[in-house]
Amino acid sequence: MKKFALAAIVAALVPAAAIAQNVATVNGKPVPKARVETLIQQVTKSGQQQRSPELEAQVKDEVVRREIFMQAAEARGIPQSADYKAQLDLARQMLLIRGLMEDFKAKNPVGDAEAQAEYDKFKAANTGNEYRARHILVEKEEDAKALIAQIKGGANFEELAKKNSKDTGSAQNGGDLDFANPNNFVPEFSKAMTALQKGEMTQEPVKSQFGYHIIKLEDIRPATFPAFDDVKAQIKQRIEQQKMAEFQDGLIKKAKTDYTFSK
Repeated sequence: MKKFALAAIVAALVPAAAIAQNVATVNGKPVPKARVETLIQQVTKSGQQQRSPELEAQVKDEVVRREIFMQAAEARGIPQSADYKAQLDLARQMLLIRGLMEDFKAKNPVGDAEAQAEYDKFKAANTGNEYRARHILVEKEEDAKALIAQIKGGANFEELAKKNSKDTGSAQNGGDLDFANPNNFVPEFSKAMTALQKGEMTQEPVKSQFGYHIIKLEDIRPATFPAFDDVKAQIKQRIEQQKMAEFQDGLIKKAKTDYTFSK
């Protein structure tokens, strides 16, 4: 009697335990709760949404709807179509590649010390002064000389820049390039700019690969840098991107293939 009673209790509990693992049944087919958890993790992974009773209810609704639609698709033979199989293969490729990249990222984290070293290196390479200059860029040397003559005659540099400079990014601001390290410019421009005193303008056109420049130096100041903690996240992200690019390039170089990449 005891063995029979125990067996009956176990038999009664098994269906209940099975039901507890499912969120619903659709046309007799169980929909596992694991699907709900997987989808919630995907939705909350970016941090834009937090887990909540409302989100869980929405995800449950979506999971059950998907099961209904999947069953309808299977009933129509969609999984046997060539297009479905091709799309499934593409999805498989993307999942595998994403998993590979996430695995590499997890196994090669960027620490604070590595980020600090990158910050120090960049800071050391950009010591000195920052220069705020205006410029007018034209195609022909004679046009640049004519503009220099106009400025010497009293014409407004900023107005001439707005009307004549082909550097559209700065022209609208009267040729203003804001404060920048000289290394940010092409060598010819940098050399001419740093030779000026505050308030001076180049007396002859400065030729570069872009055309002919007229440069006016507005101001000079010691180079400034943001605090490490303010840019640490961006530095880490850049290092991660560099490591990922190197990892991908390494895999491509090691692969034995008769294919020649276009770039």
